[in-house]
Amino acid sequence: MHALIRQCRSDPPPELTAVARTEGISPERMAEAVQRGRIVIPANPRRNARLIPIGEGCRVKVNVNIGTSQGRCDPDLEMVKAAAAIDAGADALMDLSTAGDLREMRRKILSLDIPVGTVPIYEAVRRAGSAADLTADILFSVIREQARQGVDFMTLHSGVNLDAFEALRLDPRTLGVVSRGGAFHVAWMAATGEENPLAKEFDYLLEILAEEDVTLSLGDGMRPGALVDASRLAKTTEYLTLGRQARIALQAGVQRMIEGPGHIPIHEVAWNVKVIKEVTDHAPLYLLGPLVTDIATGYDHVVGAIGGAIAASAGADFLCMVSPAEHLALPDEREIIEGTRVARIAAHVGDISRRGGVSGCPEEERMAIARRDLDWEGQYAEMLFPDHARAIHDRDTERETCSMCGDLCAVKMVREIFDGDQKK
Repeated sequence: MHALIRQCRSDPPPELTAVARTEGISPERMAEAVQRGRIVIPANPRRNARLIPIGEGCRVKVNVNIGTSQGRCDPDLEMVKAAAAIDAGADALMDLSTAGDLREMRRKILSLDIPVGTVPIYEAVRRAGSAADLTADILFSVIREQARQGVDFMTLHSGVNLDAFEALRLDPRTLGVVSRGGAFHVAWMAATGEENPLAKEFDYLLEILAEEDVTLSLGDGMRPGALVDASRLAKTTEYLTLGRQARIALQAGVQRMIEGPGHIPIHEVAWNVKVIKEVTDHAPLYLLGPLVTDIATGYDHVVGAIGGAIAASAGADFLCMVSPAEHLALPDEREIIEGTRVARIAAHVGDISRRGGVSGCPEEERMAIARRDLDWEGQYAEMLFPDHARAIHDRDTERETCSMCGDLCAVKMVREIFDGDQKK
């Protein structure tokens, strides 16, 4: 899939045909969307992982974040979590490791058959010792090294520039900056008074990404971290910068997607998605949540799924899993599974809208028929998580109906009435 945009402008690669068919769209339509920057397929040529298209006309995809931290550095556990995420339906993984042997942790995750992303500034700051001591040379060296190791997509906060920093000063926020990568860049600009190297040398960044064939994920370093900050100036300033950078990247032949928008009240979710889509010329949109309340800690996977379903219905293409441990701790295996499953539900809810309603989702019609017929095997065949559902149904012994209604089952009662009418 080397230099995919350039290939699609001349002779689309044969792999594109198979990928398009899995999404239910024509290869010609997918090739055109790739050329226009409305679909990305993160695929580092140094790896042979599965191809996952993200964007216009495609099924909404789910990413899961894993990785070590100073509070809990257990690479073996992170690999268990990675396997659990894939088993639960993750389409991609991001390695957010900040502790231990970072290169070895990446090597293990890159051995899996799935697209893998990173946030290079995490490792760059570790090498430098602090954000204030970071240099452009260290940052770009890390980007190139990770690309050559096989990373498929990278979150790079080139929109956290001096303009965004000034917007943060002019219109202060309660929570300031909650993006770790964004905070690193803000700290560096505050210490040096200089422009973010990723913004100042954006053309050089694109040269590296084009040469190594890595997809750029334009990071939302100024995303609001609380609902009270959702309408502050810094977020919108970053949107406009990312819009300009998205167009420049496409012209340079670099696949790119956009990240956003953080903690947003529910009535503002669709509006923010549409604004980002408009200013970036409908580039694929990758988001965490959005989280639509700040006071359901411990259930933020549910909060994120509510926002994610609305966002996907409005045009978001790639949902990042939010775990029940969000804002509390590094998630364990159980929380990774739960968060991934809830994100998949949100993605499917968004797909119903993107496919034009229930008529575009034959699995929904098949499920309705199986329920009418009390056909449990037929129902399990359509469910997102059949093993989980089967265990719940069978815990009160296997039966024709569920144990909620038993012999007073409304579905069975009305079906028998209509069956009797047909016989008459």
